[in-house]
Amino acid sequence: MSTERANQTLYACAYAAEFPAQALLRLRPDLRAEPVAVLEGRAPIELVCALNRAARLKGAVPGMTRLEAEHIAGLRLLTRSAQSEDAARAVLLECAVHFSPRVEEVSQETACACVLDIAGTERLFGPPEALAYRLRASLAAAGFRASIAVSANFHASRLKAAASRGVTVIAAQQEAAALSKLPIALLDLDEEHAGTFATWGIRTLGELAALPEIDMVTRLGEQARRWRDLARGALEHTLRPIEAAFALKEVCDLDTPVDHADSLLFVCARMIDCLAARAAARALALASLTVQMELEGGGVHTRTIRPALPTIDRKFLLKLLQLEIAAHPPHAAVVRVALEAEAGQSSTMQLGLFTPQMPEPSRLDVTIARLKAIAGEDRVGSPVLEDSHRPGSFHMESFAAIGEPAAPETGRPRAALRRMRPPLPVRVTLRALRPVAFHAGALSYTVEAAYGPWRTSGCWWSSEGWDTEEWDLLALAAGGSAVLCLLVLDRMQNTWRLEAFYD
Repeated sequence: MSTERANQTLYACAYAAEFPAQALLRLRPDLRAEPVAVLEGRAPIELVCALNRAARLKGAVPGMTRLEAEHIAGLRLLTRSAQSEDAARAVLLECAVHFSPRVEEVSQETACACVLDIAGTERLFGPPEALAYRLRASLAAAGFRASIAVSANFHASRLKAAASRGVTVIAAQQEAAALSKLPIALLDLDEEHAGTFATWGIRTLGELAALPEIDMVTRLGEQARRWRDLARGALEHTLRPIEAAFALKEVCDLDTPVDHADSLLFVCARMIDCLAARAAARALALASLTVQMELEGGGVHTRTIRPALPTIDRKFLLKLLQLEIAAHPPHAAVVRVALEAEAGQSSTMQLGLFTPQMPEPSRLDVTIARLKAIAGEDRVGSPVLEDSHRPGSFHMESFAAIGEPAAPETGRPRAALRRMRPPLPVRVTLRALRPVAFHAGALSYTVEAAYGPWRTSGCWWSSEGWDTEEWDLLALAAGGSAVLCLLVLDRMQNTWRLEAFYD
């Protein structure tokens, strides 16, 4: 490639027509082969705004009313979803950014399109034609059918992509010839000027480009100069690149309410595949997955799963989601599903030759999820002490493989308090309000030294209140063995219990 060719501007336009239909079908592979039309508007005035190829073969056309569309046998009717289109548009732009950081969106009406500045990308992707095919394949993998046009002129690539199918590469200085046979309707003329050109017999861009410039400007004004330059592929343009935000989110609207978990997981499986593929393309993994289910009749059911380690294992994430939905099912049929993931860095660990084999994090997560379904959410996890004066107050949190292990403390050994779960009820003999002996089952102990009482109380305003006295005792058993133990008096119930031993 010559230096002159390498330094000139070069653009590639990706044009996805019938985008409302594509946004709904990209996550529904079971519907892609069926004739599908998308309706917009309020009932009963609903019109077809987009449809797929199979629907066109059935005789459906844009602008049909719902009543007319319902008379076409086998035609599947879906409702347009702005949320699905927003999520799909973000995915399309994300695919484009992989090929060039300079991308401008040129979407209009029911088409989603963007133009990439690909000048200087030959060393990364090869010649422009190779890049165009790779871009089209990347969009197809994400669930889009798009046409690609490459040109040295911004508007020429945009117009050619909108009017053609597949991949088109316009040679340098051949823009006018490439656009000559395209319909003049691509210029989005207002009704008055479109009628004027129709009266003159102007049907194509080539016929418009052949008109004398001075006479056009005289009759139609300065805007006619812009139309003529567009038709010739000579209109200059300053690229206005966008900053596409990276958000791992997928939305799927269900054509009928779903109340079976298997049907719901079938839809979620495709969404998880897309999220994992998008994260892997950026060398990331999924650290958490939040499913938001909109229910029939109103209401939202939200659940979140957090694997121990970020992962892109699709089967593992789907299994966790299955267990979570089985443990917390929605209380009504689901009409829309949204999956949002939080990205994280996947970590690897190099084990030594003699390090014992440990269970895989994914198997541990599945086991924990199953235990939660059996024992309850608050009975499985890691105990965490609470900031409270209540002795032994803690709650359970989910396991998380984060952080560095704490370094072992050095210094002289300390006494350990070994608590009994549950505490052992005892009978205590008092003298001058101090324990002098106690009986635990068949064993009897004589108190040699007693330290206390240490009184604690709190939460008197609720059913979880407590009022206790703690005694540290040195006691001798009947056989002469000595023990150090903690005895507690529950003042609210007037009962004694053996709480712990000192080791």
